[in-house]
Amino acid sequence: MRKTQWAVWPGSPYPLGASWDGEGVNFALFSEHAERVELCLFDPLGKRELTRIGMRWQTDQVFHCYLPEARPGLLYAYRVYGPYDPANGHRFNPHKLLVDPYAKSFHGRIKWADALFGYRIGSAEQDLSMDKRDSAAGIPKCQVIDTSFTWGDDCPPQVPWHDTVIYELHVKGFTALNPKVHPALRGTYAALATAPVVSYLKKLGITAVELMPVHTFIDDRHLVEKGLRNYWGYNSLGFFAPDMRYSASGHVNEFKTMVKTLHSAGIEVILDVVYNHTAEGSHLGPTLSFRGIDNAAYYRLVHDQPRFYMDYTGCGNTLNMRHPRVLQLIMDSLRYWVQEMHVDGFRFDLASALARELHEVDRLGAFFDIIHQDPVLSQVKLIAEPWDLGEGGYQVGNFPVGWTEWNGLYRDTVRAYWKGDGGLLGEMAYRLTGSSDLYESSGRRPYASINFVTCHDGFSLLDLVSYNEKHNQTNGEDNRDGENHNLSWNCGEEGPTKSQHITELRLRQQRNFLATLFLSQGIPMITAGDERGRTQDGNNNAYCHDNELSWLDWELNEYGRELLPFTRQLIRLRHRHPALRRRHFFQGRPIMGATVKDLSWIKPSGEEMNEQDWHQGYARTLGMFIAGGAFEEYDERGQQVRDVDMILLLNAHHGTVDFRLPAVPARTRWNVMIDTAFKQGMRTDRRNFHSFEPYPLKGRSLVLLMNASQLARRDNNGHGYPHDNGHGYHAGYGDNGYPLDIHPALKDGDS
Repeated sequence: MRKTQWAVWPGSPYPLGASWDGEGVNFALFSEHAERVELCLFDPLGKRELTRIGMRWQTDQVFHCYLPEARPGLLYAYRVYGPYDPANGHRFNPHKLLVDPYAKSFHGRIKWADALFGYRIGSAEQDLSMDKRDSAAGIPKCQVIDTSFTWGDDCPPQVPWHDTVIYELHVKGFTALNPKVHPALRGTYAALATAPVVSYLKKLGITAVELMPVHTFIDDRHLVEKGLRNYWGYNSLGFFAPDMRYSASGHVNEFKTMVKTLHSAGIEVILDVVYNHTAEGSHLGPTLSFRGIDNAAYYRLVHDQPRFYMDYTGCGNTLNMRHPRVLQLIMDSLRYWVQEMHVDGFRFDLASALARELHEVDRLGAFFDIIHQDPVLSQVKLIAEPWDLGEGGYQVGNFPVGWTEWNGLYRDTVRAYWKGDGGLLGEMAYRLTGSSDLYESSGRRPYASINFVTCHDGFSLLDLVSYNEKHNQTNGEDNRDGENHNLSWNCGEEGPTKSQHITELRLRQQRNFLATLFLSQGIPMITAGDERGRTQDGNNNAYCHDNELSWLDWELNEYGRELLPFTRQLIRLRHRHPALRRRHFFQGRPIMGATVKDLSWIKPSGEEMNEQDWHQGYARTLGMFIAGGAFEEYDERGQQVRDVDMILLLNAHHGTVDFRLPAVPARTRWNVMIDTAFKQGMRTDRRNFHSFEPYPLKGRSLVLLMNASQLARRDNNGHGYPHDNGHGYHAGYGDNGYPLDIHPALKDGDS
């Protein structure tokens, strides 16, 4: 190491991290138990350590200094001195270079070697013995950045929750194979800002993209040694820095440009964030940052054996949310992504782990209290994955007001129902209507429920109807990893088929899942590629595959050619009809002077269901009447929201059921809007039916009917539908009852 002289001033303990102020750079690092800290500066390639600067000033457990000659682009990291005493929770080791928890950008990637571990690998009780090899060669370096960016008139779309449609995607996998994106941009933030990609998202009709983790993360050593990667990214190392593997330019501003471009298209950006654990793993993991800076402060340690970690995440460690500085780290990170990067919300991975004040999950924990009173974070979209792997961690329905939740009960119920399981009519009724059993008593709304059938974790939609068992052999774990209880059904043959009958059945089942998702109350979330028939060959845990198995294929297959226009049709129907995206739960009674109940449950005879009907284990058919005019809701101008009457019919039985249409209101002509028994959900033999008439509800199908006269009246009187939220959904309905701008179906080459 060649010594280089730098002017060093005391600087300030706030803000934490490396902050360029236009004249120099302030460095500040928290450590409660450290004895001293050195700031290490590197050459522009990050390969040679130029100098070490003792951070002699300490204020409130923060070590700090100011370098008046430092500039953006400077590469740095830390060495922290203190006791190496794992038995008492301390793992300081100055031989290990440590990245800044507040780093805004990273240069280089981790290079695995034994030197990255703080202990001597292979020794008896190995983690108790300090390893003195230097780790700098294998550690990515932190980079000082200039955060300035020309945002212009950018402003968040602020799509109301009840109008939101979420599209979960992986930044790389979504565009890696897109032929309409320049090869140099594919798989990057820049690719998501290109015209073909934005056009595709707009035409699909989604209002928000939920990006799988983009915080800087690392690939686990055991995966790299197998030639695999941590593709999903749930292995965070830096909570402020967008991962540069997704950057075509290597600059943080590329992420900002992506956000600004999507905002201009009316699309919100939600980040999937991982604050429950870090990439350092268990007591046998590497020393990269938090462990060497202050292990006892940053991590939850076993009370009477602080050598070990409390692991509520299944990833080896859990961040210590009871420590005020750890809470500050997370809040500072969240505010940075909102205020500096302009994102619109967050989905919190294993969010129950964040709420554990002691051992139990505390729904009124400090984490929630701080967010609720924060003037910035309380105004963005907050989504919880409401479970972790610890005892009592399954908390669906128990998060506070202001939070939405991934509704795992919705996923499981809808999967089981369409698989053909019996005794689920009551459960399905709750899930179709926004899960009032989970959310209403605590004062929450239907949009507290994020409804999904598939997500990144598990089978794709096509695989859900193509495989009974997981097929994860390529993960290198002898098919032991991944969920075993998938509630899937292969429709008669495992995997790919040449049977036209099975192919058509799989298409129908996918239409059933999609239609159920977008016609349910609550917030629909679709996983990228499900609208295109994406498959992972039966792999339900493809977290380690950064290859074509996980990437989206932009060549439409036989499933995608039908599912894509069908999905667009469903989303546009949802946007047009406020009755499909209510802001309040159904009451099951007449509302605001209406002559009929806002919601009625109908059995195949056309009569209203009674208590006994709900408990028939053999029953797999359900009818739902929605009174379009029975709303306790108003638009932004104070006008009462009204819609058309609708009937939703579901039949998970394999045989046709003659379902007599209800007589409320009497002498009604019903337009068939959706019938999943037909190609692209369009009934081709007949357009409408009448009250009292039996509807031939085919086996394993879903039907949506709307009051024909009300549809015509709404179009003709000019009232149309609610505001378009920037999506341009103003077209009316044709004689066949279908929206005019949806059919004929997708043109050749329109992907």
